[in-house]
Amino acid sequence: MKTPIPRQLALAALAGMLTVLCGTVSASEVNVYSFRQPDLINPVFKRFTSETGIKVNTVFAKQGLIERLRTEGINSPADLVLSTDSGPLEAAMQADLLAPLDNTTLEQRIPAALRDPDGRWFGLTSRARIVVTAKDRPLVNPITRYEDLTNPAFRGMICTRSGKHPYMIALIASMIAHSGETAAREWLIGVKKNLSRKPQGNDRAQVKAIWQGECDIALINSYYMGQMLADDEQQAWANAVNITFPNQSDRGTHVNISGVSLTQASPNRDNAIKLMEFLVSESAQSIYAEENYEYPVNPAVASSELVQSWGEFKADELSLTDIGKHRATAVILVDETGYDN
Repeated sequence: MKTPIPRQLALAALAGMLTVLCGTVSASEVNVYSFRQPDLINPVFKRFTSETGIKVNTVFAKQGLIERLRTEGINSPADLVLSTDSGPLEAAMQADLLAPLDNTTLEQRIPAALRDPDGRWFGLTSRARIVVTAKDRPLVNPITRYEDLTNPAFRGMICTRSGKHPYMIALIASMIAHSGETAAREWLIGVKKNLSRKPQGNDRAQVKAIWQGECDIALINSYYMGQMLADDEQQAWANAVNITFPNQSDRGTHVNISGVSLTQASPNRDNAIKLMEFLVSESAQSIYAEENYEYPVNPAVASSELVQSWGEFKADELSLTDIGKHRATAVILVDETGYDN
């Protein structure tokens, strides 16, 4: 039976799209849709290519990749989705865009709390959601728990990024999982009262604001401290703050992840799985640790010396899958409390 002309045209168009994305189609390639910035992952991909001969083609975007994957459907050229947080991977999972993967290597190298129990996403690195405070303006009231940020003594002293950013949503969702929706709502209201300015900017911008004297307290991801200390312009910002790992006396400090998922449409499945396994190898995890200042998920790999100098901490061991169940509620709470207003 001959293929109808419209289908032939569609296949030809798809081939053209894949050529634009990847160049000449080859059995020795793998295609990645990445939310992670190229400068953070290119060193890892270059090492993978040098060791395997498999070329990694990357499409980077800060947002919209899950929508693109949904639109492309089974014709998507994407093999893997690489994310800065488990949120987009959860969204892709809910849209049935991810392929479950039963892989012994991944399961042995990644703690159960940092991967989907059904193998639809896997953590690659973790970061602590830490509190930073001004060194030259010591706090009279110490902060040891996230809950302390609601203390009226901190009126006008706190700055954060948008409450709807995935890093903030993940923290709020974890609080819902541990303490319930009412407690999380009260926490948002209390922190909002203590803000020195409207939520804005990224995590580095919060540290800069402390350095400039706009606020005294901020919430950031730990790896930004390493990146700022390695930057000549931003080093002064990082040196202006102290680090606190909250909730060491109870549930532990909240951690979030960068992660990876295999797509349902993956045209290079075998190569994609090889890359996934490589990303949690000692070789790749060491690059993440030394160049990105993230915590390796592979327990066989140590953190960088700088990160180790911040001290060991107790991490919240609640599964990110359980936390992810509360993301939608967390977004609603941010709206209802007017946190970003």
